[in-house]
Amino acid sequence: MSHPSFTVHPVPSMGAEDVVVSPEGVVHTGTEDGAIWALDPATGNARRVADTGGRPLGIELLPDGDLLVCDAERGLLQVSPVTGDVELLLDRVDGVPMRFCNNAAVAGDGTIWFSDSSLHHGVAAWKDDFVQDTRTGRLLRRDSDGTVTVALDGLAFANGVALAADESYVAVAECRGRTVVRLWLTGPRAGERDHLVTDLPGYPDNISRGSDGLIWVTVASPVDPLVERLGSAPMVLRRAVTRIPEALQPKPKRTIRVQAYDDAGRLVHDLDIDHPGYHMVTGVREHDGRVWMGSLHEPAVAVLDRA
Repeated sequence: MSHPSFTVHPVPSMGAEDVVVSPEGVVHTGTEDGAIWALDPATGNARRVADTGGRPLGIELLPDGDLLVCDAERGLLQVSPVTGDVELLLDRVDGVPMRFCNNAAVAGDGTIWFSDSSLHHGVAAWKDDFVQDTRTGRLLRRDSDGTVTVALDGLAFANGVALAADESYVAVAECRGRTVVRLWLTGPRAGERDHLVTDLPGYPDNISRGSDGLIWVTVASPVDPLVERLGSAPMVLRRAVTRIPEALQPKPKRTIRVQAYDDAGRLVHDLDIDHPGYHMVTGVREHDGRVWMGSLHEPAVAVLDRA
């Protein structure tokens, strides 16, 4: 359905993949040229505040007001939106460079939970990992002292990461698996893995916890029957498909869709929006009744005012 309260805010570069909203209401996003932008929602003005020198994807707030940026090419970065300084926090795990740092969530004590989508393919070849279904994605944890541990592995294209409001669990989206996996952190189930959601209506990208306490999930593209059939095909065939020229490969269908789930995995909101000037939502952030969205394929962020 169309929404009169859906607004598209252009930014000067392509691929505003994720969004985060500061306590002051400033919206930050990163684009494919490495730029980090600060958008003033009142004026629509976007300022370049930093440059990562890579490809920023997931973007989060750190307790000191800096930004945590998952750069697919450089790793985990701390970025000052005031000075533009970029500090490398992490680019390798157990001595091996990360291939595809993707999304993160920051706990109250500064612990960083983040995803590495694939051991084999970087961001430029994301479709290869998706179609081949390598299931080499990981959820990792970086403690405040810098210690890094692998919390979950074998994930089907690990993507968005979010923490429960009470930090009793961390959730990670399996884009290729169309699920949101949950790892319990506290209580009698601590250390157990289950699912917050399975059988999503499409392929999830970034996820986040909203100011409403819900886990918001992007549905970047609806289910593709060809991709699903390939999932059970021999690897040699899956690899062959990824060598087909780009113009002939399956394309994500145009859609704008985000969902929100409570801690029991119940669907609370399903926003399926029809708007000709925007598509493929890969980032979502609910903030005080407004739902901000980013897109891997748009030079813009968008917002749905639900208040």
